[in-house]
Amino acid sequence: MQNSSKDLCLYRVQTAMETLETAKMCIEAKHYKDAVNRSYYAAFHAVRAVLAMEKIDFKRHKDVIAYFNKTYVATEIFEKPIGRMLAQLQLKREKSDYDDFYVVSKEEAETQYQNAIDIFDAVKKYLSDKYEIVVD
Repeated sequence: MQNSSKDLCLYRVQTAMETLETAKMCIEAKHYKDAVNRSYYAAFHAVRAVLAMEKIDFKRHKDVIAYFNKTYVATEIFEKPIGRMLAQLQLKREKSDYDDFYVVSKEEAETQYQNAIDIFDAVKKYLSDKYEIVVD
């Protein structure tokens, strides 16, 4: 049986929610680099949930984000700050994952976590308004 776009969307939303919870636990455990990583992935999964409804996907993260920005942010379906937050999350995640001596402060981890929440909330609103998909 083939899954529908809505099923894939809901799966990705659920993944984003679980990843947000993990980011919060990482902050509470003072694992700030991991919190930044999980915050980015929560936002990334949320964005891919939007793309699922279009039956669009890409293998590379940068392609997902570029398409989202071009199709949804530049056209003001999502507000410009969402695109900036997503870019900031990606940048911080890459630095924290790949720069050996990059130190993430508690404040930075909390900021990126809040960015991920804001993106997730915007995605939830969009999915509800456009597709009547309600996320609890």
